[in-house]
Amino acid sequence: MEIFKRDPKLDFLGRRRAGFILSGVLLLVAIGSLLWQGLSLGIDFTGGTLVEVGYEEPVDIPEVEAALQGTPYADAQVLYFGSPQEVMIRVPPLEGVEQSAVSQQVLSQLREAQGGVELRRVEFVGPEIGRELTQQGLLALLYALGGVLVYVAVRFEYRFALGAVAALLHDIVLILGFFSLTRLTFDLTVLAALLATIGYSLNDTIVVSDRIRENFLKVRKGSTEYVMNLAINQTLSRTLITSFTTLLVVVSLLLLGGEALYSFAMALLVGVLVGTYSSIFVAGASSLAMGVSKQDLLPPEKENADQEDFEAVVPPSERP
Repeated sequence: MEIFKRDPKLDFLGRRRAGFILSGVLLLVAIGSLLWQGLSLGIDFTGGTLVEVGYEEPVDIPEVEAALQGTPYADAQVLYFGSPQEVMIRVPPLEGVEQSAVSQQVLSQLREAQGGVELRRVEFVGPEIGRELTQQGLLALLYALGGVLVYVAVRFEYRFALGAVAALLHDIVLILGFFSLTRLTFDLTVLAALLATIGYSLNDTIVVSDRIRENFLKVRKGSTEYVMNLAINQTLSRTLITSFTTLLVVVSLLLLGGEALYSFAMALLVGVLVGTYSSIFVAGASSLAMGVSKQDLLPPEKENADQEDFEAVVPPSERP
Protein backbone atom coordinates (compact mmCIF):
# COMPACT_ATOMS: atom_id res chain seq x y z
CA MET A 1 0.00 0.00 0.00
CA GLU A 2 1.11 3.50 -0.74
CA ILE A 3 0.72 4.64 2.85
CA PHE A 4 3.50 2.28 3.91
CA LYS A 5 5.91 4.09 1.56
CA ARG A 6 5.43 7.44 3.27
CA ASP A 7 6.63 8.59 6.64
CA PRO A 8 3.88 9.02 9.26
CA LYS A 9 2.33 12.45 9.14
CA LEU A 10 2.58 13.04 12.91
CA ASP A 11 5.56 11.76 14.86
CA PHE A 12 3.82 10.95 18.15
CA LEU A 13 6.38 8.47 19.42
CA GLY A 14 9.19 10.79 18.41
CA ARG A 15 7.78 13.19 21.02
CA ARG A 16 7.21 10.54 23.65
CA ARG A 17 9.82 12.10 25.94
CA ALA A 18 7.74 15.31 26.09
CA GLY A 19 4.65 13.20 26.67
CA PHE A 20 6.31 11.34 29.54
CA ILE A 21 7.38 14.65 31.10
CA LEU A 22 3.85 16.08 30.82
CA SER A 23 2.31 12.92 32.25
CA GLY A 24 4.88 12.85 35.04
CA VAL A 25 4.10 16.43 36.08
CA LEU A 26 0.33 15.81 36.02
CA LEU A 27 0.72 12.59 38.00
CA LEU A 28 2.87 14.30 40.62
CA VAL A 29 0.28 17.05 41.05
CA ALA A 30 -2.55 14.52 41.25
CA ILE A 31 -0.78 12.22 43.73
CA GLY A 32 0.36 15.21 45.81
CA SER A 33 -3.21 16.50 46.08
CA LEU A 34 -4.52 13.04 46.97
CA LEU A 35 -1.92 12.67 49.74
CA TRP A 36 -2.39 16.22 51.00
CA GLN A 37 -6.16 16.61 51.08
CA GLY A 38 -7.60 13.34 49.78
CA LEU A 39 -11.03 13.05 48.20
CA SER A 40 -14.28 14.71 49.19
CA LEU A 41 -16.19 11.46 49.70
CA GLY A 42 -19.96 11.39 49.42
CA ILE A 43 -22.28 9.70 51.90
CA ASP A 44 -22.11 6.56 49.75
CA PHE A 45 -18.67 5.98 51.28
CA THR A 46 -18.74 7.95 54.54
CA GLY A 47 -22.29 7.18 55.61
CA GLY A 48 -24.93 9.75 56.50
CA THR A 49 -28.41 10.86 55.55
CA LEU A 50 -29.74 12.12 52.23
CA VAL A 51 -32.83 14.32 52.39
CA GLU A 52 -34.74 15.51 49.33
CA VAL A 53 -37.24 18.33 49.75
CA GLY A 54 -39.48 20.20 47.35
CA TYR A 55 -40.37 23.91 47.40
CA GLU A 56 -43.49 25.52 45.95
CA GLU A 57 -41.31 28.18 44.29
CA PRO A 58 -37.69 28.21 43.07
CA VAL A 59 -35.21 28.67 45.90
CA ASP A 60 -31.54 29.66 45.97
CA ILE A 61 -28.97 27.30 47.44
CA PRO A 62 -27.52 30.03 49.75
CA GLU A 63 -30.99 30.50 51.27
CA VAL A 64 -31.20 26.81 52.15
CA GLU A 65 -27.66 26.83 53.57
CA ALA A 66 -28.49 29.92 55.65
CA ALA A 67 -31.53 28.13 57.11
CA LEU A 68 -29.26 25.37 58.42
CA GLN A 69 -26.64 27.69 59.95
CA GLY A 70 -26.42 27.51 63.71
CA THR A 71 -27.68 23.92 63.72
CA PRO A 72 -25.85 20.57 63.81
CA TYR A 73 -26.50 20.42 60.05
CA ALA A 74 -24.52 23.50 59.09
CA ASP A 75 -21.92 21.32 57.31
CA ALA A 76 -24.52 19.57 55.15
CA GLN A 77 -24.03 19.66 51.38
CA VAL A 78 -26.92 21.36 49.57
CA LEU A 79 -27.53 21.09 45.83
CA TYR A 80 -30.33 21.11 43.30
CA PHE A 81 -31.95 17.86 42.25
CA GLY A 82 -33.64 18.17 38.88
CA SER A 83 -34.97 21.74 39.15
CA PRO A 84 -34.55 24.93 41.27
CA GLN A 85 -37.59 23.82 43.28
CA GLU A 86 -36.09 20.46 44.28
CA VAL A 87 -33.19 20.41 46.73
CA MET A 88 -31.05 17.53 47.94
CA ILE A 89 -29.31 17.82 51.33
CA ARG A 90 -26.50 15.43 52.26
CA VAL A 91 -25.92 15.29 56.01
CA PRO A 92 -22.72 13.56 57.26
CA PRO A 93 -22.89 11.22 60.27
CA LEU A 94 -23.43 13.13 63.53
CA GLU A 95 -22.61 11.86 66.99
CA GLY A 96 -25.55 11.75 69.36
CA VAL A 97 -28.13 12.28 66.59
CA GLU A 98 -30.34 9.43 65.44
CA GLN A 99 -30.44 9.10 61.65
CA SER A 100 -34.19 8.56 61.75
CA ALA A 101 -34.64 12.02 63.32
CA VAL A 102 -32.36 13.91 60.94
CA SER A 103 -34.89 14.34 58.14
CA GLN A 104 -37.61 15.75 60.40
CA GLN A 105 -35.21 18.13 62.12
CA VAL A 106 -33.85 19.38 58.79
CA LEU A 107 -37.38 19.77 57.44
CA SER A 108 -38.50 21.77 60.48
CA GLN A 109 -35.50 24.11 60.12
CA LEU A 110 -36.31 24.73 56.46
CA ARG A 111 -39.98 25.34 57.21
CA GLU A 112 -39.09 27.89 59.88
CA ALA A 113 -37.00 29.82 57.34
CA GLN A 114 -39.45 29.50 54.45
CA GLY A 115 -42.86 27.87 54.20
CA GLY A 116 -44.11 25.57 51.48
CA VAL A 117 -41.49 22.83 51.94
CA GLU A 118 -42.38 19.16 51.70
CA LEU A 119 -40.30 16.03 52.23
CA ARG A 120 -39.80 13.98 49.06
CA ARG A 121 -37.31 11.24 49.95
CA VAL A 122 -34.97 10.10 52.72
CA GLU A 123 -32.05 7.67 52.47
CA PHE A 124 -29.77 6.41 55.23
CA VAL A 125 -26.28 5.02 54.71
CA GLY A 126 -24.54 3.61 57.78
CA PRO A 127 -20.77 3.92 58.30
CA GLU A 128 -20.35 0.14 57.99
CA ILE A 129 -22.11 0.12 54.62
CA GLY A 130 -19.94 3.04 53.53
CA ARG A 131 -16.77 1.14 54.40
CA GLU A 132 -18.07 -1.92 52.59
CA LEU A 133 -18.84 0.13 49.48
CA THR A 134 -15.33 1.61 49.60
CA GLN A 135 -13.77 -1.87 49.74
CA GLN A 136 -16.00 -3.20 46.98
CA GLY A 137 -15.21 -0.19 44.80
CA LEU A 138 -11.46 -0.70 45.18
CA LEU A 139 -11.85 -4.39 44.41
CA ALA A 140 -13.85 -3.55 41.29
CA LEU A 141 -11.01 -1.33 40.05
CA LEU A 142 -8.39 -3.99 40.82
CA TYR A 143 -10.40 -6.72 39.09
CA ALA A 144 -10.87 -4.52 36.03
CA LEU A 145 -7.15 -3.76 35.78
CA GLY A 146 -6.24 -7.41 36.36
CA GLY A 147 -8.67 -8.55 33.66
CA VAL A 148 -7.19 -6.02 31.22
CA LEU A 149 -3.67 -7.22 32.00
CA VAL A 150 -4.55 -10.87 31.33
CA TYR A 151 -6.64 -10.19 28.22
CA VAL A 152 -4.09 -7.99 26.45
CA ALA A 153 -1.19 -10.28 27.44
CA VAL A 154 -2.97 -13.29 25.92
CA ARG A 155 -4.17 -11.49 22.79
CA PHE A 156 -1.01 -9.51 22.03
CA GLU A 157 2.13 -9.58 24.17
CA TYR A 158 2.87 -9.00 27.83
CA ARG A 159 4.63 -5.68 27.17
CA PHE A 160 1.53 -4.43 25.39
CA ALA A 161 -0.47 -5.53 28.44
CA LEU A 162 1.83 -3.61 30.77
CA GLY A 163 1.57 -0.56 28.50
CA ALA A 164 -2.23 -0.79 28.49
CA VAL A 165 -2.39 -1.07 32.29
CA ALA A 166 0.07 1.82 32.64
CA ALA A 167 -2.23 3.96 30.47
CA LEU A 168 -5.28 2.96 32.54
CA LEU A 169 -3.54 3.69 35.84
CA HIS A 170 -2.46 7.02 34.36
CA ASP A 171 -6.10 7.85 33.56
CA ILE A 172 -7.46 6.75 36.95
CA VAL A 173 -4.88 8.71 38.95
CA LEU A 174 -5.49 11.87 36.91
CA ILE A 175 -9.27 11.63 37.38
CA LEU A 176 -8.85 11.08 41.13
CA GLY A 177 -6.40 13.98 41.27
CA PHE A 178 -8.86 16.22 39.44
CA PHE A 179 -11.57 15.43 41.97
CA SER A 180 -9.14 16.00 44.82
CA LEU A 181 -8.06 19.40 43.47
CA THR A 182 -11.58 20.63 42.67
CA ARG A 183 -13.14 19.13 45.85
CA LEU A 184 -16.02 17.70 43.84
CA THR A 185 -17.93 14.98 45.65
CA PHE A 186 -16.63 11.48 44.94
CA ASP A 187 -19.54 9.04 45.16
CA LEU A 188 -20.69 5.81 43.53
CA THR A 189 -21.61 7.58 40.28
CA VAL A 190 -18.00 8.78 39.95
CA LEU A 191 -16.76 5.25 40.64
CA ALA A 192 -19.04 4.06 37.83
CA ALA A 193 -17.52 6.73 35.58
CA LEU A 194 -14.03 5.47 36.48
CA LEU A 195 -14.95 1.94 35.43
CA ALA A 196 -16.51 3.29 32.22
CA THR A 197 -13.28 5.21 31.52
CA ILE A 198 -11.30 1.97 31.87
CA GLY A 199 -13.46 0.34 29.20
CA TYR A 200 -13.34 3.40 26.94
CA SER A 201 -9.58 3.86 27.15
CA LEU A 202 -8.96 0.14 26.73
CA ASN A 203 -11.05 0.09 23.56
CA ASP A 204 -8.81 2.72 21.96
CA THR A 205 -5.68 0.91 23.13
CA ILE A 206 -6.88 -2.41 21.68
CA VAL A 207 -7.64 -0.80 18.30
CA VAL A 208 -4.16 0.74 18.13
CA SER A 209 -2.47 -2.49 19.26
CA ASP A 210 -4.38 -4.50 16.66
CA ARG A 211 -3.20 -2.15 13.92
CA ILE A 212 0.38 -2.34 15.20
CA ARG A 213 0.29 -6.12 14.93
CA GLU A 214 -1.13 -5.92 11.39
CA ASN A 215 1.56 -3.45 10.35
CA PHE A 216 4.32 -5.68 11.73
CA LEU A 217 3.08 -8.38 9.33
CA LYS A 218 2.71 -6.04 6.32
CA VAL A 219 5.58 -3.56 6.62
CA ARG A 220 8.83 -5.26 5.64
CA LYS A 221 11.09 -2.32 6.36
CA GLY A 222 11.11 0.25 9.08
CA SER A 223 11.93 0.34 12.76
CA THR A 224 9.57 -0.67 15.55
CA GLU A 225 9.00 3.00 16.33
CA TYR A 226 8.07 3.69 12.71
CA VAL A 227 5.57 0.83 12.55
CA MET A 228 3.93 1.78 15.86
CA ASN A 229 3.80 5.44 14.88
CA LEU A 230 2.21 4.45 11.58
CA ALA A 231 -0.49 2.51 13.42
CA ILE A 232 -1.30 5.47 15.66
CA ASN A 233 -1.62 7.74 12.62
CA GLN A 234 -3.85 5.25 10.80
CA THR A 235 -6.25 5.01 13.74
CA LEU A 236 -6.06 8.70 14.69
CA SER A 237 -9.17 9.81 12.79
CA ARG A 238 -11.18 6.97 14.31
CA THR A 239 -9.94 7.87 17.81
CA LEU A 240 -10.74 11.57 17.43
CA ILE A 241 -14.19 10.98 15.93
CA THR A 242 -15.10 8.53 18.70
CA SER A 243 -13.87 10.94 21.37
CA PHE A 244 -15.72 13.88 19.81
CA THR A 245 -19.06 12.09 19.57
CA THR A 246 -18.67 10.78 23.13
CA LEU A 247 -17.88 14.28 24.36
CA LEU A 248 -21.08 15.59 22.78
CA VAL A 249 -23.11 13.23 24.98
CA VAL A 250 -21.00 13.91 28.08
CA VAL A 251 -21.24 17.70 27.67
CA SER A 252 -25.01 17.38 27.28
CA LEU A 253 -25.13 15.47 30.57
CA LEU A 254 -22.91 18.08 32.17
CA LEU A 255 -25.07 21.01 31.08
CA LEU A 256 -28.53 19.46 31.30
CA GLY A 257 -28.24 16.60 33.79
CA GLY A 258 -28.44 18.76 36.90
CA GLU A 259 -26.41 18.59 40.09
CA ALA A 260 -27.23 14.93 40.66
CA LEU A 261 -25.30 13.92 37.51
CA TYR A 262 -22.70 16.70 37.56
CA SER A 263 -19.90 14.71 39.22
CA PHE A 264 -20.62 11.68 37.04
CA ALA A 265 -20.53 13.76 33.84
CA MET A 266 -17.40 15.62 34.93
CA ALA A 267 -15.60 12.34 35.65
CA LEU A 268 -16.55 11.06 32.18
CA LEU A 269 -15.41 14.33 30.57
CA VAL A 270 -11.98 14.15 32.19
CA GLY A 271 -11.85 10.41 31.50
CA VAL A 272 -12.51 10.78 27.77
CA LEU A 273 -9.89 13.53 27.44
CA VAL A 274 -7.13 11.76 29.35
CA GLY A 275 -8.12 8.39 27.86
CA THR A 276 -7.70 9.74 24.34
CA TYR A 277 -4.35 11.26 25.28
CA SER A 278 -3.08 8.08 26.98
CA SER A 279 -4.07 5.79 24.10
CA ILE A 280 -1.94 7.94 21.78
CA PHE A 281 1.03 8.92 23.94
CA VAL A 282 1.17 6.58 26.95
CA ALA A 283 0.19 3.02 25.96
CA GLY A 284 2.35 2.63 22.85
CA ALA A 285 5.22 4.68 24.23
CA SER A 286 5.29 2.56 27.40
CA SER A 287 5.41 -0.66 25.38
CA LEU A 288 8.18 0.77 23.21
CA ALA A 289 10.13 1.83 26.29
CA MET A 290 9.93 -1.75 27.60
CA GLY A 291 11.59 -3.01 24.41
CA VAL A 292 8.73 -4.51 22.40
CA SER A 293 9.88 -5.42 18.88
CA LYS A 294 8.58 -6.80 15.62
CA GLN A 295 9.68 -10.33 16.50
CA ASP A 296 7.53 -10.29 19.66
CA LEU A 297 4.29 -10.11 17.66
CA LEU A 298 5.13 -12.19 14.60
CA PRO A 299 3.67 -15.72 14.61
CA PRO A 300 6.29 -18.46 15.19
CA GLU A 301 7.66 -20.12 12.10
CA LYS A 302 6.75 -23.74 11.46
CA GLU A 303 9.57 -26.26 11.74
CA ASN A 304 8.97 -27.77 8.28
CA ALA A 305 7.81 -24.58 6.59
CA ASP A 306 10.19 -24.97 3.61
CA GLN A 307 9.13 -28.58 3.01
CA GLU A 308 5.43 -27.66 3.21
CA ASP A 309 5.91 -24.79 0.73
CA PHE A 310 7.76 -27.17 -1.62
CA GLU A 311 5.00 -29.79 -1.46
CA ALA A 312 2.34 -27.14 -1.99
CA VAL A 313 4.02 -25.78 -5.14
CA VAL A 314 5.65 -28.84 -6.78
CA PRO A 315 3.28 -31.57 -8.02
CA PRO A 316 4.05 -35.11 -6.76
CA SER A 317 4.88 -36.29 -10.31
CA GLU A 318 7.68 -33.74 -10.63
CA ARG A 319 9.25 -34.28 -7.20
CA PRO A 320 12.67 -36.01 -7.11
